[in-house]
Amino acid sequence: MHRLWLIFAQAVTVAVAALFVVQTLKPDWLGAKPGPSVVSLQEASPTATQTRAATASYAEAAKKALPSVVHIYTVREVKAQRHPFTEDPIFRYFFGDRLDGPQRQSGLGSGVIVSSDGYILTNNHVVENMDEIEVATNDNRRFRARIVGADPETDLAVLQIHNGGKLPTITFAQAESLRIGDIVLAIGNPFGVGQTVTHGIVSALGRSQLGINTFENFIQTDAAINPGNSGGALVDSAGNLVGINTAIYSRSGGSLGIGFAIPTSISRSVMEQIIKSGSVTRGWIGVEAQEITAELAESFKLPASEGALIAGVMRGSPADLAGIRPGDVLVAVAGKPVKDPQTMLEAIASLAPGTAIQFKLRREARELEIAVNIGKRPPAQRGRE
Repeated sequence: MHRLWLIFAQAVTVAVAALFVVQTLKPDWLGAKPGPSVVSLQEASPTATQTRAATASYAEAAKKALPSVVHIYTVREVKAQRHPFTEDPIFRYFFGDRLDGPQRQSGLGSGVIVSSDGYILTNNHVVENMDEIEVATNDNRRFRARIVGADPETDLAVLQIHNGGKLPTITFAQAESLRIGDIVLAIGNPFGVGQTVTHGIVSALGRSQLGINTFENFIQTDAAINPGNSGGALVDSAGNLVGINTAIYSRSGGSLGIGFAIPTSISRSVMEQIIKSGSVTRGWIGVEAQEITAELAESFKLPASEGALIAGVMRGSPADLAGIRPGDVLVAVAGKPVKDPQTMLEAIASLAPGTAIQFKLRREARELEIAVNIGKRPPAQRGRE
């Protein structure tokens, strides 16, 4: 009896082992549906990869913005330096006056179509003092352009072309929607090679005191910006305009990953004023200011280093007529605190000429408020407010 039980146990063990092997290696012999295997998981992987690739693509943003970015070609005549041999009679006999005439100097840049009736936003330095301006659209049409107006203090200009039909226009992003770390695309015509898209992130916001423009509030980006990109579009991942590419930091002339763009909060305001009146109107009081360092604060016995130290007052200016003196510290304009000369400059420039505004000053050990009748800022008053 014991022997029969041993044989039965061995047979059951062998049967269970055989069933396990068949179930594992050949489940179709038993009519069962195979479970998820290594092969099926591998076949699912490309789908996930494709999904991630689709999410990481900026093709739709580029497709939306590209048609509204144009190439700008410029020409100006410059007087050639007089050759030392031009006064020689024999030299002039053979060569005549060919070396005395003006020479044509060409340039290139980019621009953004902002309205369907042909207004184009670009940098002032792209078109300043140019005799001929030609615009090439994304579909290879070419038009002569005229300068509607320019604002050298923000390095912005508006052109207009007439094409007899509607043009594709850029979509402006919502003001103040940009954040550090957001993906951005730079679109332009670098080195004249043709329309090019590069991408990067927003490296910083509110960059100022770079000595590029009078009014500075730059977007810094590591998207590659090169000569020829100036005036082109900086767009977000949805293809909406967030800035106008303006300058790069470079020791070689090429991109080093530090580019600057004028945000739409500035460019749109300037553009609308230029289209409306041909120029930009800003407030002005006629003072020179400097930053309050720790040494100056100690020297003038100031309780804090915030504010703008009035270093000079123009005779007969609104500030002079209101009684502002050199040595005063401007701490607030129309109730808004002044942290430094740059914020003072921007605050006064935003005021409407002809209005009377309260200025809060610190003079020696006392504070006082003075009403100043705001004047109109003269052109090219760099460094003077």
